[in-house]
Amino acid sequence: MESKKEFFLECYKLGIIKFGRFTLKSGIESPFYVDLRPLASDPKILKNLANYLLEMLPLDNFDLICGVPYAALPMATAMSLESYIPLIIKRKEAKSYGTKKLIEGIYQKGQNCLLVEDVITSGKSLVETIAEVEQEDLKVSDIVVVLDREQGGKQLLESKGYRVHTLFNISEVCGILQETGELSDEEVARIQDFLQGNHIQFAEEIRPSYEQKLQNAQHSVSKKLLETALMKKSNLIASADVTTTQELLAFAEKVGPHIIALKTHIDIISDFDYEKTITPLKEIAAKHQFLLMEDRKFADIGNTQELQFTSGVFRITDWADFVTSQVIGGFESLDCFNNVGVVAIVGMSSKGALTTASYREEALKVAQSHPNVIGGVSQNKLPEELLLFTPGVNLADSGDGKGQQYNTPEHVFKTLHTDFIIVGRGIYKSEDAEAAAITYKTEGWNAYINSLEKKAIQS
Repeated sequence: MESKKEFFLECYKLGIIKFGRFTLKSGIESPFYVDLRPLASDPKILKNLANYLLEMLPLDNFDLICGVPYAALPMATAMSLESYIPLIIKRKEAKSYGTKKLIEGIYQKGQNCLLVEDVITSGKSLVETIAEVEQEDLKVSDIVVVLDREQGGKQLLESKGYRVHTLFNISEVCGILQETGELSDEEVARIQDFLQGNHIQFAEEIRPSYEQKLQNAQHSVSKKLLETALMKKSNLIASADVTTTQELLAFAEKVGPHIIALKTHIDIISDFDYEKTITPLKEIAAKHQFLLMEDRKFADIGNTQELQFTSGVFRITDWADFVTSQVIGGFESLDCFNNVGVVAIVGMSSKGALTTASYREEALKVAQSHPNVIGGVSQNKLPEELLLFTPGVNLADSGDGKGQQYNTPEHVFKTLHTDFIIVGRGIYKSEDAEAAAITYKTEGWNAYINSLEKKAIQS
């Protein structure tokens, strides 16, 4: 086999370690992130890895091999195939049906089991795993680990009497990458500080200002929104989820001076009449200089969407400045919106929403390439050329018990680099809608200004 250093560099090419700024499951921010799952996709590397791990071990000591789910399962399988030591599989949790087993496979009480783990950090999860395996009357004396993050896990397990065999540790791989020019001396020093438990500083990523976005804006609606934001010192879009024309017009009149756009669901207005509902609404919008955003969330084939947009009693094309649309119908389904801006639904704020990472990736491809799209609704960052509209914003961030999850203005501007916040119940359900709009306008604008400041934060 190739040398251990050469083998690591082959593994590294698969993207198993990334350097930068990452938030771990514990909430701690780390200068590196380890994910060894890609190793299972390269059969040659997986086979070599199995042999490297087996070479470190006294194989006569073991009757069984067990991989810790999930990343270590293919590694343990490869080790079993190379060594002819039987494999057992530990479930994340016991089945709720059938045999209700936690351990799958053929084994006998008292047998010695080798545990295989991909990465060890604090070691706490391994302690729990060992206890679960030992509950099945199996013995665990040795653990083999591909990468030790050097954050106390190896020492914890050894203090409890277990032998821990590690193929690589993070200091070793950083040395290899420093030697090959993949890591700078400064990056290595930061990682060493982190491993020693010291506080480290990350340069805060700076978001572009409205002025900078305005210079690069291509769509007339994008320009109008950014100009309005700068003029009114507001990034607030109020959601008017009311059900009568009187409520809609009264709400628009109260909040109009403080918002850049009013978001409507026009099809929930029970007494809708174009002349009595839309004509005065347009007059209020012109008086208070805000745009109209119809949150129709179009989600059909292009021909049907065109009819929904231009026809029927609502005649959205005649009054909306921009609309929301799903992109599930594909690129051409958005062609009908050629006289308004389109905000693509990239991600939703409700718990359990099906806008998964893979969906968002495909939706973004459409959004970035279609000339009618000005931005997206998302709970994640968007590319800078798209305006980010973030719903579910509330000063009380606990949610509503119906799956809606709220974010504070400070969070969405600092973390997501939001451009515009969409506030619904926090305003229209308040006792004083205008006072609430002023509060959200102020909080939103201050959060935006603070997000422009270059700061360093500590992990």
